[in-house]
Amino acid sequence: MHVLKGIRGLKWEEFCAGVCKKKAVRKTLTAILALLFLALAAAVIPECAAQDAAPSEYQIKAAFLFNFAKFVQWPPEAFATTNSPLIIGVLGENVFGDNLEKTINHKVINERPLQFKEFHSVAEATNCHILFISTSEKAKFSKIIQGLQGTSVLTVSETGEFIDAGGMINFVLEANKIRFEINDEAAKKAGLKISSKLLSLARHP
Repeated sequence: MHVLKGIRGLKWEEFCAGVCKKKAVRKTLTAILALLFLALAAAVIPECAAQDAAPSEYQIKAAFLFNFAKFVQWPPEAFATTNSPLIIGVLGENVFGDNLEKTINHKVINERPLQFKEFHSVAEATNCHILFISTSEKAKFSKIIQGLQGTSVLTVSETGEFIDAGGMINFVLEANKIRFEINDEAAKKAGLKISSKLLSLARHP
C-alpha cells in the first residue's frame, strides 16, 4: 500500500504518532497544572473548614480568588507605593460571609500584604485589584464594567452573562466541580497580564 509522506521525509504514520504524543503531553501537563492549582486552593482554606467533610462552595471560591492573585500581573501604577496592599474586594452582597477575609488574612503575595474590603459602589472599588461582583448586581453588570474602565481591576463573578458584559473571570459549575472562564482580551485592555498557566486551566465554552 502506498505510504503518504509527512514533514521532512517522515512517514505519515510517524508524523501522526509524534503529533498525538505531543497532544498527550500537553493534556497531561494541563491535568498536572489543574491538580496543583486545586492543591494550592485547598492549602489556603481556613483550618476550621479543613476539619469538615468538605469545604463549602464559597470557601473554595475564596481560595480560587487568593490563587488568582498569584497568576496575574498588575501594572506598577495600580499600586500607590511599592509596598501597598493587594486589595481583594466584594461589590454587592457578600456571599462569602467571613470566608474570603479569613482565607487571605495575613497572606502576602510578591511582598504585598493582602487586604479584604467590601464595596457598595463602583466609585469605591476603583482602587481594588481583584473585585468579586455579586449576582445581586447582575442587572448592573454592564454599568459596573463601564465604571471600571481605565482601571486595572480584575473583575470576577459567577453568572453566565458576566463574560458577555465585559467581565474577566467567571466561575461556572461543571460536573459538580467549580471551574472558571477567562476573558483574556478584557484583562489585557485593563493592563493585566494573566499567566499562561492560569489560562490553560480555564474552561473554554
